[in-house]
Amino acid sequence: MDKTVKDPSHAHHVSPTHDHRCAGLVPLFSELPQNDQDFIDSQLHHRIFEMGDQVFMPGDELKLLIVARGSMKVYRMSRSGREQLLRVQKPGGYEGEAWLLGQPNDSLYGQALETTEVCLLSHSAFHKVLLEQPLLSVRLLELNAAKLVSLEQLNGFLGMDRVEERLATYLLDIAKASGSLRFSLPIRMKELAHLLGTTPETLSRKLKVLEDDGLIARRRREIQILNQDELEDI
Repeated sequence: MDKTVKDPSHAHHVSPTHDHRCAGLVPLFSELPQNDQDFIDSQLHHRIFEMGDQVFMPGDELKLLIVARGSMKVYRMSRSGREQLLRVQKPGGYEGEAWLLGQPNDSLYGQALETTEVCLLSHSAFHKVLLEQPLLSVRLLELNAAKLVSLEQLNGFLGMDRVEERLATYLLDIAKASGSLRFSLPIRMKELAHLLGTTPETLSRKLKVLEDDGLIARRRREIQILNQDELEDI
C-alpha cells in the first residue's frame, strides 16, 4: 500500500474508488484526451487530510501530489525555525514534479489548511505514464520553467524594502488572480505576516493605514480595493 507520510497518523482515509478526476485538474494532464486522463486517474491514490495535518515533508517517498479539494499550504523552515510560507495550493494545484524526476525533497513541507483531498501519483506510476505519453515530458519542462519565473518573482517581492510596498503588491496580486477587487485573503493573518516578512502586529497596523487612507475596505479577511491606482503607487 502506498504511504503518504512517514507518520501514518497523518493520513485519515484511503480511497481506492473515488468520484474526483484529478488528472484533469492539473495543467500537465488537462490537454490530454479523456481516455489518457482516465488512465492517469487509474494510477492515483487518494488521501483525506484534516486541518493541520502534515501532507508531506522532507524525506517522504517521491510522488506527485494534486489537491482535489480543500487547500494546502507549502512552506519551508528557516534556520531559526521560522515557518516561511511559499504558496497555497488550491484544487488543481500540485507539488512534486521535480521529485518524480528523482530530485529529493530536502526542504518543503505541506500542511492542510482545511479538510483536503489529495491525489497521489507515485514515482513508478508516473514513469509508466511517461512511457505511454512521451509528450508529457515536454509539458513538464514548460511548467517547471513557469514555476521558476514565479519563484524569481517571490524573491523580488521579499526584496522590497518597505512592508507597505510588499502588502500593496500582495493585495494587487490577489486581486489580479481572483479577477476581482473584492476578495478573501487565502491565508490567515499570521501566515500572511510571515509571507511578507513582518509581524502580525505590524501587518494589522499597515492594513489599518490603508483603510484610513481610503485605499481599501476590510472586514476580517474580506478585502475590497477602493483605489487601485494609489495602491499601485505605494
